[in-house]
Amino acid sequence: MSRRTARDYAYKLIFESLFHPDGDEDPKLAETMLQDNSLTEDDKTYLSEVVNGVREHYPQLKECIQRNIKNFSYDRIFKPDLAALLLATYEIKYGKIPAAVAISEVIDLVKIYSSESSGKFVNGVLAGIYKETEGE
Repeated sequence: MSRRTARDYAYKLIFESLFHPDGDEDPKLAETMLQDNSLTEDDKTYLSEVVNGVREHYPQLKECIQRNIKNFSYDRIFKPDLAALLLATYEIKYGKIPAAVAISEVIDLVKIYSSESSGKFVNGVLAGIYKETEGE
């Protein structure tokens, strides 16, 4: 259960970073999340790796997402959906878990934090990213 919590926290930190493109997020939020006693050391490492990985690979992740959205502009993606797409795209391209797990877990987050139609949109984009990545 703690990995799910760590992914939830990662999603929230990525979401917050979308409003601070200059990298000026509140460090106290991440510190508070890392103090959660339900997280194992592996979960804390995962959380840090994912959040920092999304920051580090943001241009590549953005480009990958842009290639896989149809008839839509990257800049117009609903921020909760964009946070989910960044998280899952990072996990698909650079993570240590199977792509199907990354997609399933992020769809669960979208069902909680986003709109009713967001699941289909995010799933469709991630399906394209998965197919593209499998071909590499």
